Amino acid sequence: MMCVNLERELILVYNADSSLFSLIKDALHKTISPSTYQCNLCSLTFGMIGMRDEWKSFIDKLNIPYTFLHRDEFLNRLKTHPHDLGEIKFPAIFLNKNGKIGLFINHNEINSCISLDDLMNFLSEKLGIS
Repeated sequence: MMCVNLERELILVYNADSSLFSLIKDALHKTISPSTYQCNLCSLTFGMIGMRDEWKSFIDKLNIPYTFLHRDEFLNRLKTHPHDLGEIKFPAIFLNKNGKIGLFINHNEINSCISLDDLMNFLSEKLGIS
């Protein structure tokens, strides 16, 4: 039986909006010019046809509830949750701890990850998981 920590939730936010136009534009941008794509979180965790299996398996094994959101979805969610985030740059990973959302991994830290392994190792380290 898996024990899930219900006192906290990871919120992983892409540097992209959720509209159909944005999703199509982003897919084309990642294909045509991946080196200039603005969301390293998406670049590392998604392939051409969906979420990378290795990432899905890793995030599921954390035993922490998680939510993936686009930038506009996250900003709408913030309107109903207490926070003191100031100016936010994306992509970013937030931690909702007992109903209060705080920045957990900032855009510079995500953008410094060169590979999916880098991201998984960094997230594990931040969570205190060996």
